[in-house]
Amino acid sequence: MGNAGRRAGLLRLGAAAVAAVLVAEVAVWALRPRDDVIDPVPVAEDEYFDPAQVERAEDYRSGQRLLFFATLAIETGLLATLALGRPAAVGRRLEALGRRPLLGAAAVGAGLSLALGLAALPTRAVAHERAVDYGLSTQGLGAWLGDAGKSAAISAAIAAAGATLLIALLRRFGRLWWIPGAFAVVAFAVVSTWLAPVLLAPLFNRFEALPPGQARSDVLELGERAGVDIGEVYEVDASRRSTTLNAYVSGLGSTKRVVLYDTLLDESSRAALRSVVAHELSHVEHRDIPRGILWVAIVAPPGLLFTGLLATGLAKRAGADPATPAALPAFALALSVTVFALTIVSNQLSRDVEASADARALELTGDPRGLIDLQTRLAEANLGDPDPPAWTQLLFGTHPTTVERIGAARAYELEAGRP
Repeated sequence: MGNAGRRAGLLRLGAAAVAAVLVAEVAVWALRPRDDVIDPVPVAEDEYFDPAQVERAEDYRSGQRLLFFATLAIETGLLATLALGRPAAVGRRLEALGRRPLLGAAAVGAGLSLALGLAALPTRAVAHERAVDYGLSTQGLGAWLGDAGKSAAISAAIAAAGATLLIALLRRFGRLWWIPGAFAVVAFAVVSTWLAPVLLAPLFNRFEALPPGQARSDVLELGERAGVDIGEVYEVDASRRSTTLNAYVSGLGSTKRVVLYDTLLDESSRAALRSVVAHELSHVEHRDIPRGILWVAIVAPPGLLFTGLLATGLAKRAGADPATPAALPAFALALSVTVFALTIVSNQLSRDVEASADARALELTGDPRGLIDLQTRLAEANLGDPDPPAWTQLLFGTHPTTVERIGAARAYELEAGRP
């Protein structure tokens, strides 16, 4: 390829990158909640948190961030090596797997997944041990490794299926593979969201229906007030591996459920518990899980187009046919770049969705003090940084900061004329 061809390829790649980001930003704007979101009043973290607690949280979170970036560097470096500078023996093996493209793709996909997991295991183990040292994890190293093994097996199976489908689409549709590929991504998002609560989550935790009592009565009463079909309400044995507090909504249709950590049920005040339940029910009322799937449907086509252009260029540079298993490391590297960038954009939507759920929760409970109690308890129990550095919030924040959420509760309180 001459200089003119390379320049044209780079222009196409740059245009695809810009288009993917622009479409993602437009999707965020189109799908962001339209109901009122409370503008938080300024709140200083030392109004609600002890300086020693904040310092400890900052120490923990800064260390975990460094380990996260180390893990990211290890995984990216391994993929870059396999995609561009792989040893001759690895290259020969990948070429040999091309004789049976689909079976070879499955083997390479699973192998890549396992290799990445193994390479990152040391830094992730250090992160786990730090969580134990700081009192967040109650899980021994052996049990943690057992969970890591389960996760690795599941990831390898998914990677094998995805790699097989990718090579099949490349062989059948050529440069237009990304069009049916986008439909496959959306289908996977729907099916995995539907089945994960009943197939995958029980592999790691025990879920039991929330028993009759005050907590269940509050859930049913708040659900009726919100006018939503709650589905199932479960308690999960989170305490078997963690001291953190949390709750979440998962599933679609028949698998829709609200899940409360047993640590949350055991250690939270009734006001805080009602606040978190109202927040999760707001996600159900606002159909936030389908909203997220719709965002994926919008960004998948341009995202996969960019992935394909980048991966094809990387594969050809390494002398690999893009439609063979030998090109899969290049596709994995390109996909990781795409997902990382688009996740930063999607976090904007997530923060808006969470702020909207907080506002609706305040309407359902009429109890801003309950939300403040909840946020202070969550930050203390989870060693959360109440006011993290702006760059980390911009890149990785999926929720408003703790001080912003407390500020929203204070604004609601002031608007209602309460002291």
